[in-house]
Amino acid sequence: MKGQKKTNLTTLCYLERDGKYLMMHRVKKEHDINRDKWVGVGGHFEPDETPEECLLREVCEETGLMLDRFALRGIITFMSDKWQTEYMFLYTADRFHGDFIGRDACREGTLEWVDKDAVYDLPIWEGDKIFFRLMREQRPVFSLKLRYVGDTLVEKALDGRAF
Repeated sequence: MKGQKKTNLTTLCYLERDGKYLMMHRVKKEHDINRDKWVGVGGHFEPDETPEECLLREVCEETGLMLDRFALRGIITFMSDKWQTEYMFLYTADRFHGDFIGRDACREGTLEWVDKDAVYDLPIWEGDKIFFRLMREQRPVFSLKLRYVGDTLVEKALDGRAF
């Protein structure tokens, strides 16, 4: 995809194991909108990929793991004054196999299993706290709009309703 502009369609996945999420501390890329934040694994769609194809490819590339069972949890619309609007398909996965590449082998950041309750204490986007709560509540597939000015969340809407 070199030379092509990245699509604004992305996937994000939180692998689950023993009450923990696999998280990535984004510290390896210089110009990264997620720099120093903790996020899940995932990335941009390649041409003609479905959300599931992107999910499976990105998780394997970043972790070495192949997903056996995953679920779409929500669609997040990220808006910002600093980057183009991004439409993110949010997944969780609780069955997977393969050879985990290890904590430091990912080129995007450092991978670490984090207790689900401890996620809120990490430097994460304010809007991420909202979708973590929705996932914890086992909310059916949701649509979440998050608009930022700089790093400040200034607008949020769940299933088309501001809150």
